Amino acid sequence: MMDSVQRAAQLISNAHAILVVTGAGMGIDSGLPDFRGPEGFWKAYPALGRQGMSFADIASPDAFRKQPRLAWGFYGHRLALYRATQPHAGFSILRRWMDDSLMGGAVFTSNVDGQFEKAGFGGQLQVECHGSIHHLQCLKNCRPAVWPASEFCPEVETDSGLLLNEPPVCPHCRALARPNIYMFDDFEWQQQRTQTQHRRLNRWLQSVDRLLIIEIGAGTAIATAREFTHRIAFELKAPVIRINPDEAEIHPRHVSLPMGALHALKAIEARLDTDAPSADRM
Repeated sequence: MMDSVQRAAQLISNAHAILVVTGAGMGIDSGLPDFRGPEGFWKAYPALGRQGMSFADIASPDAFRKQPRLAWGFYGHRLALYRATQPHAGFSILRRWMDDSLMGGAVFTSNVDGQFEKAGFGGQLQVECHGSIHHLQCLKNCRPAVWPASEFCPEVETDSGLLLNEPPVCPHCRALARPNIYMFDDFEWQQQRTQTQHRRLNRWLQSVDRLLIIEIGAGTAIATAREFTHRIAFELKAPVIRINPDEAEIHPRHVSLPMGALHALKAIEARLDTDAPSADRM
């Protein structure tokens, strides 16, 4: 394991640019649930468990049409949780590595929680490939518009899982609003915000050299982030550091760290501090 940490530190020292790719495992050390399997999901949301509703059942536009207060109870609880959660120290470590890199860094995440923004990555390139819970769109798609959810403060009854206050509505047609998140069986997701992020990231990727990909907590159940890692690593011949306690397997030319996000990032940072001062990592 220490040999792998050493290799990871060397890759970071030699990189001119860093692309961080994350899935649900990135947020676990901040105390966020990862919904691993139906039992884990129902433990986090017992009201849905009592109804036998899976994550796919509630995380769909159809749930907002059929059971709007239950759907907004689920997403309202998550919105309040993400607003209250402080990103763990690993986010700051990643930001320092990006700042020390000659050509900076970027983030590609399948998480909708906005934790990178909260951790101070506002000035970094970011792609939220599944959208963001902090933005809304019209359920009826009256027009291609996306707006911030900052004025909505959900109140959720814990036992029933229902939203107690009024849900947000579209400012144009007054129909029910929904999160600007790519859900299951979702043919109405407004993608323009995420597409703009993609275009900016693609321009950056075309301009950098000696790219390093650090993939954290991206599993195979919903493989969007992992597939992105594979594609960019192949196209740009970039090395990968894969951090994942359960699914860390990767080709030997890359680095596999079967560890949690914060544990791995702290271990690499300690090795970097031992090997050389941060000012020499260019």
